[in-house]
Amino acid sequence: MAKPAAPTAANASADEKARVTQLIERAQAALRQFAAADQARVDEVVTAVAWSLYKPEHAQRLAELAVADTGIGNVADKIVKNQRKTFGTLRDLMRVRTVGVIENDTGHGVIKYGKPVGVVAAITPSTNPSATPVNKAMMALKGANAIVIAPSPAGWSSTQATVELMRSALQKVGAPEDLVQILPQPVSREMTRLLMEQADLIVATGSQNNVRAAYSSGTPAIGVGAGNVPVIIDSNADLKDAAQKIRAPKTFDNSTSCSSENSLIILDDRYEEAMTALKNEGAYRCSAAEMGLIRDKLWVDGNLNRELIAQDAAVFAARLGLDETARQARFFMVEEEFDAESEFTGEKLSLVLTVYRARDFDHAVELVSGILKVQGRGHSCGIHTRHLDHPLRLAEEIDVVRVLVNQAHTFGNGGSFHNALNFTLSMGCGTWGGNSISENLNYRHFINVTHLVTTVAEDKPSEADQFGAYHARYGHD
Repeated sequence: MAKPAAPTAANASADEKARVTQLIERAQAALRQFAAADQARVDEVVTAVAWSLYKPEHAQRLAELAVADTGIGNVADKIVKNQRKTFGTLRDLMRVRTVGVIENDTGHGVIKYGKPVGVVAAITPSTNPSATPVNKAMMALKGANAIVIAPSPAGWSSTQATVELMRSALQKVGAPEDLVQILPQPVSREMTRLLMEQADLIVATGSQNNVRAAYSSGTPAIGVGAGNVPVIIDSNADLKDAAQKIRAPKTFDNSTSCSSENSLIILDDRYEEAMTALKNEGAYRCSAAEMGLIRDKLWVDGNLNRELIAQDAAVFAARLGLDETARQARFFMVEEEFDAESEFTGEKLSLVLTVYRARDFDHAVELVSGILKVQGRGHSCGIHTRHLDHPLRLAEEIDVVRVLVNQAHTFGNGGSFHNALNFTLSMGCGTWGGNSISENLNYRHFINVTHLVTTVAEDKPSEADQFGAYHARYGHD
């Protein structure tokens, strides 16, 4: 039965409908050609696509194009992102089976077969116009799927160039080029909606409007939640190490990542020491007047000002009219007491870090919870500490998928060579963040699994095993 068209899709022109239908048909034809691929062949194709972005000259050219297209982030860090995420994801993907028999559990009489989900519609953001499309394409191809990318209009040119490199890589290894495609310009909401309705699976990264549209499309969808990471500096933290690990992700790619620290909670007994350590890492401590200036200009009619988000520190300071000292800084700290109505409580997508002073650890936990209730519930939080029990408490009490301990968030949340999280650019936030997954997006989300089930020795407990403890305490009535 055909899926009902949403109002935005119904408004699509005949030309838009024809274009999307053609993309889907080409993707389905490519799937048929790729259907006989075994695991070795699939892995060869994934590796080819990974190299298309990882190759140093490609990583640099696409980083330059991304900054030129979108006006956000910086080239050096985008090169790192293009390569690091691709390399880490390839490591993860080469260690797993996704095609044919992927698991044979003889003890339980179950053999599992991995099979494609079909045509994947990938909604990608302007913050990562190359890294995210390749990341999703690698995962989709690992499941022997086809993928059609719907990029942010602001990043279309760099995403188009990325897709062309992926298609050339597919051609080089003799795989169907149409396993990877992109919506043509001009990308519209109507075309994106049509694509979502006709695909077999949607993976949406970017604005929450995109995520909600994906979930309401009638097609199975995976979306990610908003970031707004709060991090605690505990009383016994290594302040120099903490400051370095806060500065690095806060300044990486000018804070375009949803995993970048947005708020910092410092325990009262180390507050000034920690602020000094952060200053030594290039932080600028804003005055009350400067904080007011940032508030007035970083938000316009309640929305983040595109002229200020993800800009170099010197550019940010100059556009605000801050003095020369501020223009030499690497990032900016504003201090306030928690106020759920304050703009500084939410995600800022800029080199601005909100700092709170906590009376004690109980108060710090309360602040983390309050910040995430404003924005970012489900995503993540972090702590710099030597107390083993404090991270455990955060994990037990805070509604987040990830609690990072003594780590730089941007380099830890989306996978690291020093933690067990898989590499990704799409972080699920569970039902807390309105998402269907509570883990990092990974290959498992791009395959269907057939279970071949045979009989085993009976595994039936007695009634006494099942109800004995209950009956002993409450009787048989």
